Amino acid sequence: MTTIRLHDTKTRRKVEFTPIDPENIRLYVCGPTVYDRAHLGNARPVLVFDLLYRLLREIFGPDHVAYARNFTDVDDKINARAAQTGRPIREITNETILWYHQDMDVLGALRPDHEPRATDYIGQMVAMIERLVLSGHAYAAEGHVMFSVSSHAEYGALSGRAVEDMIAGARVEVAPYKRDPMDFVLWKPSRDDEPGWDGPVVEGQSVGRGRPGWHIECSAMSYQLFGESFDIHGGGIDLQFPHHENEIAQSACAHPEGDFARIWMHNEMLQVEGKKMSKSLGNFFTVRDLLDRGVPGEVIRLVMLGTHYRKPMDWTEDKRAEAEATLAKWYGILHAHGFTARMVKGLKASGEWCMDKEFLGVLANDLNTPGAIARMHVLAAAKTPAKLVPFAATLELMGLIEDWDALATLAGADAAPAIAPEVDAAVTALLSRRAQARAAKDWAEADRIRDILSAAGVQVTDMGGQASWQPGPDFDETKLGGSA
Repeated sequence: MTTIRLHDTKTRRKVEFTPIDPENIRLYVCGPTVYDRAHLGNARPVLVFDLLYRLLREIFGPDHVAYARNFTDVDDKINARAAQTGRPIREITNETILWYHQDMDVLGALRPDHEPRATDYIGQMVAMIERLVLSGHAYAAEGHVMFSVSSHAEYGALSGRAVEDMIAGARVEVAPYKRDPMDFVLWKPSRDDEPGWDGPVVEGQSVGRGRPGWHIECSAMSYQLFGESFDIHGGGIDLQFPHHENEIAQSACAHPEGDFARIWMHNEMLQVEGKKMSKSLGNFFTVRDLLDRGVPGEVIRLVMLGTHYRKPMDWTEDKRAEAEATLAKWYGILHAHGFTARMVKGLKASGEWCMDKEFLGVLANDLNTPGAIARMHVLAAAKTPAKLVPFAATLELMGLIEDWDALATLAGADAAPAIAPEVDAAVTALLSRRAQARAAKDWAEADRIRDILSAAGVQVTDMGGQASWQPGPDFDETKLGGSA
C-alpha cells in the first residue's frame, strides 16, 4: 500500500499518515460563509482537499473515507446582506449554497459525504458551551458566554504564538465583559431583528436569546459527525489563527479524552498576477466570473493544482493559457486512441484499469501536485491505448476528467476530425459482426471483416472486453462499402 506523508501544521513537520481506524478515515474541512459568490481564493481549499479526499479513497477505498465540509449560515455578514436586500436570511443562504455547489461542481470537486449547516447544529453547540462552563473553561457575562483562554495551557500550539505576543500583535475586541483580552465569544445576544435561539443554561438560568460565535460551530459539528478524535482537519492558512486555534481549545477542553484532529493541514493564499486579490486593486473575481468568461472548470483546476498547496498560488493569464493548451493536448491524445465511457467502464470491470505507482507515490508525498503533473506529461507520451491507461487513470484521480464521452469537445482543435454518425454506425456494425464471428469461432468471417476495416484505414482497439475505433491517417470511408 502506498504510504501517505502529510505536513502537519501543529508539529511543523511531515508525518506519515496512520489512520485512527483504516475502516473509517475522517477528514473535516472548514467551509464557506454563505452570503455571496465564492471568489477564486475560496476555491483553493476546495480543490486541495478534494484531491486529498480522492487520494485517500484511491488508497484506502471509497467506502472507508468520510469527508465533511460545513456551511456557516449564521453570521453577521449574512445578517447585513439580509438587511441590505430585504430578503429572508434562509433565502439568501439557500441561494448561495446552490451557487457554491454549481461552481465547485464545474471545477470537478466531489461533493463531501457530509455538508452540515451551522443552523442545524445549534443544540449541539449549546450543549458543548454548557459543558465548557461546567468544567470551568467558559463563563457567562452580560448575555454572552466567553471562552477563558487562560484555562487552556496549550493555547497557541497550532500557530506557534505566545499568548502575550498575540495580545500585542492582534486586534482583539475590547469589551467590559471579558476577563482577559484574548477570551473569545462562544455565545452572544441577538437583537429582535437578528436570528436567535434559546441560549445555554448557566447556573440554572438561560443566558438569553442569542446565536453562537463563529469558532464553536466546527467544534460542535465535527464532534457530532466524527467524535472526539478524527484524522485530518484542513482549511486555508488564514484560518490557522484565531479560528483553528480556538477550535482546538474548545474541543480539547470539552472532550479531554480525545485528540480532536490528529493532523492539521493548511493551504496558502492566492494572488493574481503577483498581487493580493482585492476589490481595491481591481483584480478581484469570483469563480463564476471566470466560468462566464469561458474559462473551463478543468483549466481552473489544473492551474490551481500546478502550485504546491503550501506555497502561495499566483493566478496569471499565462498559466491559464498553458493549462488550456496542456489539457487540450491530453484530451486529444486519449480521444485519438479511442477512450470512451464504455471503454473505461470495460477496463475497470476487467481489472485492466491501473494507476501509475510512481505518480501515486509522488502525489502521496504531501500532495506534491507539481511533481504529479510532471509525471503525467511523461505518461501522456505513450503510443498505444494499453500503455495510455495509467495516464488516463491519473487524469481521473486528479479530477480533470469526468465525462469520458466528452473528450472530443474538451480537446477542441486537438481532437480528431468528427466522424459522421452513419460512418460510425457502419464501423460499429462491422465490429459487432466481428465479435459475433469470434464468439462462434468463425475465424474466416472474423478475418474477412478485419481486412475490410484495415483496408478502410480503421484502427481498432480491443480493451476492457470492448472494441473501440478511430480513423487512421489513411482512413477512407468509401472502402467500408456495404460490407456490414
